[in-house]
Amino acid sequence: MGMVFNTLYNLTDIWFAGYLGDDALAGLSIAGSVFFLLLSIGLGIQAGASAMIAPEVGRGAVKGAIKGAIKGAIKGGTSQVKYWINNVTGMAIGFSVLSFLLGAFTARPLVVLLGAEPHIEPLAMEYLWVTLAGSIGFMLSFGAAGALMALGDTKSNRNALAIGFFVNFALNPLFTFGLGLGVTGIALATVIIKIATAFYLLRVLSKRLDIRIRPAFDWPRWQALLKQVLPASFNTLTIVLGGFITVALIGQFGSHHVAGYTVGLRLEQLLLLPALGLNSAVMAIAGQNLGAGNSSRVAETYQKSLVIGLAMALFSIPIMYFLSPLMMGFFTNTDAIKNTGVTYLRIDALAFYAYVVLFQSVAVLQAMRKPMFPMYLGIARQLVIPAIINYVLIVLWDYPMVSMFYTIVIVVVVSSVIAHFYTKREISRLPPAGALE
Repeated sequence: MGMVFNTLYNLTDIWFAGYLGDDALAGLSIAGSVFFLLLSIGLGIQAGASAMIAPEVGRGAVKGAIKGAIKGAIKGGTSQVKYWINNVTGMAIGFSVLSFLLGAFTARPLVVLLGAEPHIEPLAMEYLWVTLAGSIGFMLSFGAAGALMALGDTKSNRNALAIGFFVNFALNPLFTFGLGLGVTGIALATVIIKIATAFYLLRVLSKRLDIRIRPAFDWPRWQALLKQVLPASFNTLTIVLGGFITVALIGQFGSHHVAGYTVGLRLEQLLLLPALGLNSAVMAIAGQNLGAGNSSRVAETYQKSLVIGLAMALFSIPIMYFLSPLMMGFFTNTDAIKNTGVTYLRIDALAFYAYVVLFQSVAVLQAMRKPMFPMYLGIARQLVIPAIINYVLIVLWDYPMVSMFYTIVIVVVVSSVIAHFYTKREISRLPPAGALE
C-alpha cells in the first residue's frame, strides 16, 4: 500500500505538470529519468540495510526469545542492529553528496541526450536542480525504510508515503500555481516531503529500538554493507539505464512520445507496486528465517510469493489492456502522448507476471546475500541485450517505435524463467534447518 501511494505521488506530479502544459509534462518526464538514474544508489541502500539487519533480528530472536523477533533482537543483538543502522545512516548521507556532485556535472548533458528540445531543456533542469539539492531526504528515507523492513515494520513507511501523497496533493497546486513557481514548485514540494519523511522514519527507528541514531563511518561495516549495496544499486542502475536508453531512442520520435511512454510506465508501476511490496516482505521474511536457521521456510516463502503474485497478475493485466485509454486520458488529451502510453501498456501487459517472478527471485537471492546473479542478469536484460537489439531495429533498420515494446516483453519473459530456476537451485543448496544458526 505504501508503494501504491508512492506511485500515486509521482502520478500527482505528472498530473499537475500536465496542467502547466505539454512542454512541462515532457520536461518533467525527461528530468525524472535523469533523477532516478542518479538516485539508483538509494534503492541499493534500502536493500543492503534490510539484508544486513534482518539476519541480526533472526539471531537476536533466537538468543532473546521474548515477545517476538523485534523484542528478541533488542535483548539478543541490539548492539549489532544499532551499529548497522548508524552506518546505513552515514552511508546515506555520503551518497546523497555524491549524487548531488554527479548531477551537477552530468544532468544537463543527460537531459539533452534524452532528446529534450531547446524549449524543453530549461523545464527539465528546473526540476533537477531542486531535487538534487534535496537528495539527502531520499537517501535517508530509503535507508530507514530498509532497516524498518528488516525489523518487520512496513507500516511506518506505508504511513509516511500515504501522508506524503496527500500533503503533495496540497502543496503542488499551492507552490505551482498559488506561488507561481511552475515546475520548480513541483520539485520543491517533493524535497520538503522527503526530508520530513526521513526524519519521521529515523525517529520511529530510534524509539522502536530505544537507541540514538548517529551517522557512523565504520569502514569494515561499510565494506560489508557495500558488498550488498553496490550490486543491488547496480541492479537498480541497470534498470534505470535500460529505461534511460529506451527513452533516448523514443526521443528520436519526439518529446511527446517520451511523455507518453513515461506516463504509461508510471501507470504500469502503479499496478506492479503490490508485487514490489511483496518483494520487500519476502526479502525481510527470508532474511529473518536464514538468521534463525530455518532454511525450509525460505523455499516456502518463495513459493507462496509466486502464487500471490499470480493473483496480482490476473487482476492487473485486464486493467492494463482495457482501461489504458481511460487512464492515459487523466493526464493528457494530446493524441501523440496518449496513443504511445496506451500502446506500451497493452503490449507490456504480456510480461506482467514475468516481472513478478523476477522481483521475488531477486528478493530471495538478496536475502541469501547472493546479489551478484541479479546484478549480472540485470545488466543483460536491462542494458546490453535491449540496447543492442533496439539500436539495430530503430537506428539501423528504421523499424517503428512499437518494436521496442515487443523487445522488452521478450527479454523480460526469458529473464524471468532463468531467474526462477537459478533461485530454486540456490534454495536447494541451503544447509538443512538448524544448520544456519
